[in-house]
Amino acid sequence: MITTTLQTPPAGVTGAAPPASGLLPGKASVAGTKRFRLRFADRYADDFYRPVAGAMASSIGLGTYLGECTDAEDARYAGAIGTAFEHGINLLDCAINYRCQRSERAVGQALRQAVESGAVARDEVMVCSKAGYIPLDCTPPESREAYQAYVTREFFERGLMAPEDVVAGGHCLAPAFLEHQIRRSRENLGVDTVDVFYLHNPEQQLDVVAPERFQTIMRGAFAVLEERVQRGEIGQYGCATWNGFRVPPGARNHISLGELVALARDVGGADHHFRVIQLPINLAMPEALRAATQPMDGDRIVPLLQAAADLGMTVVASATLMQSQLTRGLPAALADAFPSLRTDAQRAIAFVRSLPGVGAALVGMKSAAHVTENLLAASRLPH
Repeated sequence: MITTTLQTPPAGVTGAAPPASGLLPGKASVAGTKRFRLRFADRYADDFYRPVAGAMASSIGLGTYLGECTDAEDARYAGAIGTAFEHGINLLDCAINYRCQRSERAVGQALRQAVESGAVARDEVMVCSKAGYIPLDCTPPESREAYQAYVTREFFERGLMAPEDVVAGGHCLAPAFLEHQIRRSRENLGVDTVDVFYLHNPEQQLDVVAPERFQTIMRGAFAVLEERVQRGEIGQYGCATWNGFRVPPGARNHISLGELVALARDVGGADHHFRVIQLPINLAMPEALRAATQPMDGDRIVPLLQAAADLGMTVVASATLMQSQLTRGLPAALADAFPSLRTDAQRAIAFVRSLPGVGAALVGMKSAAHVTENLLAASRLPH
């Protein structure tokens, strides 16, 4: 993987919150994403663009998890996003808590600049975010006491959550909190509609609450999300997990995808909008492919990818490079399996893209060099 280089900040890219007015209208559409795909049809493999959340998304998406809470880091992400649009990526993934809300704001400002310059149209780009963890604002508090004062002032006193709604010191799925987070994410991202909105690591609740209480919490969360779909604030929703779908039944943090789909049908009817899930899938974490973790009809227990296919869910893979740990030192057999690729990072990405049932593989990228290097994992062009 090529080392990240500092880029000149695009105009207006800072960690500060954007104005609440002037949100970009529209959302990713079938027509828009197909239009985007056609511009790059000769550059990538035939299956590079795949169905995700009712539209066509690049099967390599740009993630925004890692990094310092600085203006310089914001600028790196904004520059990488601009390059991503220029080279055929139209799937952007973030969360409101990433880098103290700065990742959402960097995505929003880069997207607005690209739309205003004519580089992309809003309906060509799929913007995804998450809520579940209490987000900081711009910079971390200086102490635990300052954090507690922040949470009390911004969330408890405003009636968005009660202390008993919070687990693990910072995770909450209370309805009023989720409504607030959706509104704030739309402002940060500068969009009228967030295309895919995930509940972030809902299994965190199972560290504290019983399974029956977890079902009640998820029912309330799904009700909020279905309502926000109807209001046009989000397009579809899902769950972005770390352990939940990878551990076996009986494990404390286990989540049954079948139970979630049944809950979504109960809340939203047959045309519910719970359609996308996200979890780590990579060479070192292959449980979604190999481990039987998901109970299905009868006594069947199947891997997550099979369960998702049976239930009509789209799967987005996170941690494709396991936070850069899979960019070097991979077995020689992998080079033999992907002889046209020249770096371990490209091979690790190609492995995830090759798995049946994976709609997209997310890769954190903060430089133009990262973007162009990683896209060679799916390129038709000579490397």
